[in-house]
Amino acid sequence: MADGSGPGNERPVTRRDALRATGAASLGLLVSGAANPASALAGGARPAGRDGPRARGSANAITQSVARWCFEEIPLVPFCEGVADMGLTAMDLLTVEEWPVAHDHGLTVSCGAVAAGTIEDGLNETENHAGIIEAFERHIPHAARVSVPNVICFFGNRRGMENGVGIENSIRCLEACAPIAESEGVTILVEVLNSKAGGHVDYIGDRMDYALEIIRAVDSPRVKILYDIYHMQIMEGDIIRTLTDASPWIGHYHTGGVPGRAEIDDTQELNYPPIVRAIADTGFEGFMAHEFIPRSGDPLRSLREAVELCAV
Repeated sequence: MADGSGPGNERPVTRRDALRATGAASLGLLVSGAANPASALAGGARPAGRDGPRARGSANAITQSVARWCFEEIPLVPFCEGVADMGLTAMDLLTVEEWPVAHDHGLTVSCGAVAAGTIEDGLNETENHAGIIEAFERHIPHAARVSVPNVICFFGNRRGMENGVGIENSIRCLEACAPIAESEGVTILVEVLNSKAGGHVDYIGDRMDYALEIIRAVDSPRVKILYDIYHMQIMEGDIIRTLTDASPWIGHYHTGGVPGRAEIDDTQELNYPPIVRAIADTGFEGFMAHEFIPRSGDPLRSLREAVELCAV
């Protein structure tokens, strides 16, 4: 999730704005005849494009992806070409109208943005529920037809709300959404984000215990947590133990350097190779998407280096 760039110097970036700007268009658009043909996700078929860079050190392996918004200065088509050329097979957080572009380049959309609420206006407020449910009713069947395995939503801003109320409201909404996802074999991901200055200030879903109480109560194989390693390092740390203990309820991962959401290299405090090995050791079979903002003059080189670092 977009919060900042540059070590120790958080600045607003544009994923939030991009999703807001394109959300209305995404909600109203059902793309027919996408290049990637339907696969029987509901029947357990593996999504297309799952044989790219993976973790090598464990019996289980992680498929790497990349968040589109972090590289938005590169036009989508050349970016898809560059991503495919380096052996990546998936791209994260594309809006519905962008899915066919990724598919045309042989890329799986590892997590689709379908305008099911926003970061600020999410599951915790009952007045948002109808729009979230409608978005999933509209787009999850299409996601299944074109092999998009995951779609995203958010817990929402607190605005003075007590945790208990937010938890109860979120459970109610997700319980209504879960049958839609289950019927199509698509997973709804709810993202944990940091609420500190420079992050998503006032976001209610800023700790794993909050998210876990909701996801455990919903108790659906198609409703999971998007565990953002960058955000949770800022909020609570203890990354490996947390993701290991919470592994049954995690459906997706995001990376990012701390501090500053820059490259995941030796300039920052997170050591990704053991984190990746720990994820693989849980038996995780989903996607880990790189969501860092490159500082170098060669963004694709930065991405390639991150992929190589995490192919441990």
